[in-house]
Amino acid sequence: MTATLRAVFHISAFSWYAFVVNYLAAKDGEELPAGIFVYGGPWKYLTFLNLLLQMTFFGLAAVNDLQPGEKAKSALNRWKDLLFSVFAFPVGMFVVLLFWTIFAYDRELVYPATIDTFFPPWINHAMHTIVLPVVLGEVLVQPHTYPQMKHALAALLVVGLAYLSWIVWVYLTVGIWVYPLLRHFSVAGLLGFFFFNMTVVTLLYLLGDWINSHVWRSSLVLGPLVSLS
Repeated sequence: MTATLRAVFHISAFSWYAFVVNYLAAKDGEELPAGIFVYGGPWKYLTFLNLLLQMTFFGLAAVNDLQPGEKAKSALNRWKDLLFSVFAFPVGMFVVLLFWTIFAYDRELVYPATIDTFFPPWINHAMHTIVLPVVLGEVLVQPHTYPQMKHALAALLVVGLAYLSWIVWVYLTVGIWVYPLLRHFSVAGLLGFFFFNMTVVTLLYLLGDWINSHVWRSSLVLGPLVSLS
């Protein structure tokens, strides 16, 4: 893909996520179903945090595309690759797969029907469907340098524990679980669910690394050789 088309893709994706995030943020303060935005507003939902993550990544990618000079060697490019490989790809895929799996089983556990009155169907797909083709598109747009696996998994674990602590804090503060599904778990069940989710995210990280390596095998092999010549 040419540099111009790549920049258009990144700018378009950033603009889309900025629009969706602004739409959801504007809903905070409106009369919504009980418990939806109480305490923490949209900031307690992994879906919203993932949208911010995707917006940040594509914003960095767009800026990186527009900067002059050798982009592949820049610090911004390294941070962009780190953000995508460790967080944007696995978390984005996880949100889509987990949401639609639970939704298919019983939507009341994750996205109650009462929400449909306040959020049109397109915003549901903006949050839980479009993320997947966009993040897969990024894999095909350009190669990404992955960090050492132990560092990536440690970062994922830290962020995962931070989010678990956040949703538990919300429950202890206002007595409402972020997702209706969580009220069905005991303490042991909640921990088991967390570690199951972390396992899935880890597998998705490995999947992203595998896809990146296979799609861009020649670029990843020739890149270091060219830089040494």
